[in-house]
Amino acid sequence: MEKLPKIFKIGQKLEGPHLGNLEARLNELMDQFGLSHKVKKGERIGLTAGSRGIRDKPLVLRTIVSRLRDLGAYPFIVPCMGSHGGGTAEGQVEVLASLGITEESMGAPIVSSMDVEEIGQTRFGVPALVDRNLCHADKIVVVNRIKPHTDFEGEFESGLVKMMGIGMGKQKGASVIHRLALKHGFPAVLSEVGSMILGRLPVLCGVGIVENQHGQTALIDVLKPAELVEKEKRLLKEARRLMHFLPFDPIDILIVDEMGKNISGSGMDTNIIGRCSVAGNSKPKRPLIVRIFVRDLTQESHGNATGIGMADYTTKRLIDKIDYPAIKLNCITGMTPEDGRIPLYFQSDEEALFAAYENSGVLDPKDLRIVWIKNTLELDSLFASRVLIDETKANMQLRILNKPFDLPFDQHGNLVSGW
Repeated sequence: MEKLPKIFKIGQKLEGPHLGNLEARLNELMDQFGLSHKVKKGERIGLTAGSRGIRDKPLVLRTIVSRLRDLGAYPFIVPCMGSHGGGTAEGQVEVLASLGITEESMGAPIVSSMDVEEIGQTRFGVPALVDRNLCHADKIVVVNRIKPHTDFEGEFESGLVKMMGIGMGKQKGASVIHRLALKHGFPAVLSEVGSMILGRLPVLCGVGIVENQHGQTALIDVLKPAELVEKEKRLLKEARRLMHFLPFDPIDILIVDEMGKNISGSGMDTNIIGRCSVAGNSKPKRPLIVRIFVRDLTQESHGNATGIGMADYTTKRLIDKIDYPAIKLNCITGMTPEDGRIPLYFQSDEEALFAAYENSGVLDPKDLRIVWIKNTLELDSLFASRVLIDETKANMQLRILNKPFDLPFDQHGNLVSGW
């Protein structure tokens, strides 16, 4: 058997703003918003909480809850994640718990249900559906991270408008949105439903989080309902400016240690891997990756391996972790059955990598352009094959951390990560 090339570790310099005292800044913004004059004692106020692994989301929710309680209101948290968590009320509570969001840690009840109510008919001839508990709240605070989406491009993508249209719609509402989007596109459908929610439900404000390349909060803002859509568009531009990318293009084999719903809605960020399986959407222009090998699934995914269909190879241990009802429900709701396709899988990493080499188009293994990352969210450090040393030296954002060494396989033929 031929020998795979040596690899070396790289540190990637990712510069971006970092908000120091997030709690103080959020309280300052709520003061500027005039929160104390807009909340009445005894009001029940619902806060949205999605399924993404946003680093400071627990702190943001806890800070808002504390302020509302101080004003005599009764805040409660609603899981707003479409069909995630297996499409059950209990499953969605479990997803939040895995992200550090519990009744004890938040100081507020978590009210979970898959029941929805119709708030009106859209111009597309179908109802706009919203979580029943939020429909009966006195006020609603929409909380989410704002970032480029993995499946579509528009003036707003993943953020507050999407949270209202898809997250707050639970499984039934999310299914309607995704079905319409196949024909009309996400921007048009989300804009329609988002506008209806802002016009017909008591949305108090939106709280938008923008992260830097390290997953830290770069900035946060409290958005009034009347300005929410336009401000989100501006925040998305900033989020796009702060995005990180793989430093090499093309790549023959990309090794991904883990994928998962807490990392990206598509398991792996399509903007990073240059693949997209959504019907009618053009795939990202870069990078060109010939073969993708995904080694494992995060625990926080609770078996939902949506996005595995974008990989070429995986492992038996990942396959064994898949909750098939969960992935089936998520992919059907999202209109992306392709994301649930199971790639070729192997007992060991070594077997998978040799298969990737055989299907890479590269004749001599020493010429393989291999990049190895932990996941598509954490790119501060990565490994690359020896053929990429000169490109690394020529990139001022990269630094070589050690001399080339053999791929570290254990006795079972599995890679030993060194992050």
